This record gives sequence, C-alpha cells and structure tokens, in this order.
Amino acid sequence: MIESSDEDVNRILEILAESDFQTDYVCVDTKKGLEDALQTQTWDMILSENNLPQLTAIQVIETAKKNKPDIPVIVVSNQISDEAVEFLMGLGAYDLLTKTNLARLVPVIRRSISESENYQRFISTQTALQKSEELFQAITSNLPGVVFQFQVDANHQASFLYVSDASETLLGLSPSMLISNPGLFPELILTDDRVYYDQLMMISAKQLSTWNWEGCIQVKGDSDIKWISLRATPRKMPDGATLWDGIMINITRNKLAEREIARSREQLAELSSYLQKVKEQERARIAREIHDDIGGTLTAIKCELFPFFDSAARPIEFYQQKAKSIESLVDRVIDSTRRISLDLRPGILDCGIVAAVQWQAKEFSNRTGIVCRVSCSSDEISIDSDLSIAIFRIFQETLTNISKHASATHIQVKLVELDQMVLLEVIDNGRGITDLDMGKHESYGIRGMRERCQQLKGNFHIMGETGKGTKVTILIPTENFGYHSEYMIESKNESELIQPGTSKARKRAVKH
Repeated sequence: MIESSDEDVNRILEILAESDFQTDYVCVDTKKGLEDALQTQTWDMILSENNLPQLTAIQVIETAKKNKPDIPVIVVSNQISDEAVEFLMGLGAYDLLTKTNLARLVPVIRRSISESENYQRFISTQTALQKSEELFQAITSNLPGVVFQFQVDANHQASFLYVSDASETLLGLSPSMLISNPGLFPELILTDDRVYYDQLMMISAKQLSTWNWEGCIQVKGDSDIKWISLRATPRKMPDGATLWDGIMINITRNKLAEREIARSREQLAELSSYLQKVKEQERARIAREIHDDIGGTLTAIKCELFPFFDSAARPIEFYQQKAKSIESLVDRVIDSTRRISLDLRPGILDCGIVAAVQWQAKEFSNRTGIVCRVSCSSDEISIDSDLSIAIFRIFQETLTNISKHASATHIQVKLVELDQMVLLEVIDNGRGITDLDMGKHESYGIRGMRERCQQLKGNFHIMGETGKGTKVTILIPTENFGYHSEYMIESKNESELIQPGTSKARKRAVKH
C-alpha cells in the first residue's frame, strides 16, 4: 500500500478482512521503499494514494511498470478529479476509487485478481505456443523435404495454408508464392504425372485415406527432372473442406539408383545367359574334337588291328608296317589329348602367371601372326593360383577381342607386381575401340572382364583412340583385401601407374 494514513490503512484492511481476504501487506510512502518492496516480494496488487508528498500515483504506476509490469495498480484517494482519472487510466492504472466510497473496493480487487490470473495463463500459453512454434520451425527446417498444409474447400478451391522454407530449394518457389498462388505447384508436374496426381488427391479426399503420390517435376529454369514423393494425411473440416498435413521429399537419387540397379541386373542376366551359351558352345567343341579327332583316330587304330586277329598268312613286313601305322596313330591321339587339355587349362599356369602370359602371347603370335611382346617386372610373381587363372583368362579374352575386332599388327603387354597389386596392361595398334563399341549390348567380352575384375575387387579400364589402338588395364589386389585407391589409372592420353608418394602420383581413379 502507498499510504501515509494509518487510519485509512486500517480501514482498508478491515474491509478486506470482512470479505475473507487473507492480507499480507507492506505500507510505503517513498519511491525507494516501493522499489525495495517490489524487488523483495511478490504482490498481487498495489493500492496507492494519489498524491503523497514524496510519492504520487503517477510515480507508482511508472515504477510498477518498470519493475513488475504485470501487477495491477488501484488508486484509492480522498479526492480525484475527472481529469486525473482519465490521465491515470491512460497511464496504466487498473481502477480508481475514492476513500469516501470504498464499496467497490472488494469487487474491483476480485476482478483485478481474476484478470491477473487470466493474464498469467495467457502469458504461459503464449510462451508455450512460441516455444512450440520454434520447435516446429527447427524440425521443418531440418527435414529433407517440404512440409505443407493443403486444403480443398467445399467449392473445390485448392490452397496451401502452410509451406515450409524448403520449398524454395526443392520446388524453386518460396512459401509465400505457393500460398498466394497454389496452382504453381501442379504446373511443375510433368504432363504424364499430373493426371495421376489429381486422381490420387480426389481418392484421398473421398475416402480420407493417405495421399501417396510419386512423380516428376521440372523446376522452371532447371533442365533436370526431379522425382518427388508426396505423402499427406487428410481430415475433414467442419465447413466441408478437406485438409491435408503432409511432406514432399526429393527421391531423385533413389529413383536413379533403382534404375541403375535394374539396368545392372538386366546386364548381369544377359551376361549370365551369354556365359551359359559360351559354356555350351565350348562343351560342344570339345565333344566334337574328341569325337572327330580322338574317336576317329581310335577307330583307325582298331581297323589297323583287325589283321592281327585273323588266321591269314602275311609277310612279316606287313605286320611291321601296321605296327608303325598304329604307333603313328597313337602319337596323334596323345597330341590331341594334350592340345585339348591345354585348351581346358594350360599346364603352364603351374609355372606361374608370368610364364603363362608369355606362353599365351607366343601361342597367339604363332596362331594369328600378330606380334605380341611381353615385358614383366620380374620372372616370377607369387600370387594365388585362382587369381593367376583369373588374370590369365582376362588376358586370353583381351587377345581374343584383339584378333576379332582390332585389326592390329602389334601388341605390347606389361605385367607388373606392385605393392599387393598386380597390373596387367595390353596395348594394341589397331583401329581403336569407341564408346559406341563399349556400349553395345553384345559386348559380352568386355562386360565379362569387368565383372571378373569386380569379383576380384580390382579395377578394369579400357580406352581407345580411333586409328591409334586400344589399351586395356586391370589392377587387382593380390590379397583381395579391397580397393587400393592410392594407385591411379591413366589419363586419356597417357597410361602409367604411379605408386603413392611419388611426384607423379595422379589424378583420377576409376573403379569399374
């Protein structure tokens, strides 16, 4: 209380006690005393005299605003002019009473307490709402998509009630643009997907089921197509409108990955079919060679043996001639058996990959007339036998491709052992493979070599230059412990593998 009269204080306390108020008060008459009272204790209200010598109602109201802006100030004075009432109410006084008429004191206090409590609840609710809004904004700003609230009213008019800031990035449209012109979003949808978008929205509104839509959009000024996944939950509003709360996410990367996986599976299926076909052809070839070559020779041996089992008398020279003929036929069978065995698995592989590559190069040169020179970092590279066979088969496939397609006259082969890696490089001087050649569906040889390298966790690289030849490079870890990225595979015009730490260590690693 701001009061100097003990009589008036007691009178007010009596009135409050008669109305069952439990009163705790402090009576001050200076500004310093008022500030101390406000800072040391919590009060429900201030009852203030209008004009004390050291503290006026104006000072009380201003001090309360500064220290406790929520506390109501009720002016109780002996005499208050209409001008003073108007001025103090404008300044922030809750109410004004005269001491000659305190009948309104209790109702005014009750009303002020009730309104103060309501005000506190309002402040608490507003604070909670602000925190909730901040949390919502934080969540939506970190979501990988556009959060939105979309409505179609009873007259089928569509509108966005809310759009998060991510729309600028995903759709190229600011939230305000979408809210002011909701038709901008359907305009981004590609024509083929727009009908499906409208149909699913109508079904969702009719059945109140989740609206799931995936389709393509093209942002204005952007040449790329984006895949969008829209998911929204509808609810019916009292005015007949349908309101969706949902999110739109960019799924372009997932879609591209799905297409790549599908394409890869298709290629694997084609390659598997091709390998099966090759395997059957190889079996047929071996069967034919056994039947025509070995079988024919054995039949000839049997025919040569017939004279030995009859009783006809013949000169000794006849049997000697037959024996020589049989010996010659047996030698032919032995040669055929050795040749077929070499085709299936060259025994030279038991002598190591270096010897096998050199032998295969020599065989290839003898058979095709194409000069094939081999340079190796050492006479022996110690690697697993399965890995030796894999590298050897890739080398064979490379030579086969050269003989079929390259029109080359010279081949240079390099076989190098690096730190837990084996490098095989085959360069020919043929017509040069093109990107079109490598992209053909029937390029199973290249695809097979690439798949074999991937199974060995290695790299396969092929490049060609028209009229200047083709270079095939494989880099395979000898321990199969994974991809050794510290070795770089060549630039377009230069082929060189550089060990890490050297000044030439370069630029580009291509993992196939």
